[in-house]
Amino acid sequence: MIVTILYYLLVAFVAFLVIRNLLKSREWQEEALYVVFLIPLLLRLLRLK
Repeated sequence: MIVTILYYLLVAFVAFLVIRNLLKSREWQEEALYVVFLIPLLLRLLRLK
């Protein structure tokens, strides 16, 4: 149970960092890369596979 909570907190933190970098980015290639990386993180936070 504790490991699951820590896992979701870690995923949320990484997703927050990726979103922050996405908003700061000015190049569309970087933005696309951030979105591709962010999708699995958001799906994990929503407990979807």
